[in-house]
Amino acid sequence: MPTRPSQNDPERVAQWERLRQMVGQNIRESRIRQGMSQETLALLSGVTRNVLIDVEHGRRGLLYERIYDLANALQVPIDQLLQEQRRG
Repeated sequence: MPTRPSQNDPERVAQWERLRQMVGQNIRESRIRQGMSQETLALLSGVTRNVLIDVEHGRRGLLYERIYDLANALQVPIDQLLQEQRRG
């Protein structure tokens, strides 16, 4: 018997996947806008580069503490990393 809603609710699984993609894209765009490499952001935030790569590609989520660390390293408000951005 699954113990987590995400283990038995395909819509919730899809929703979390979309959110991971969005946050990862926001982190990547903020980093690139500042001309910062993944290595530099990893060093400034304490998040390993391998984790950062997976986050930016939406393959991995983060603890909220790490999101704060990344926002601090990028010198952006945390909500900039968490909200849907208008694209296009």
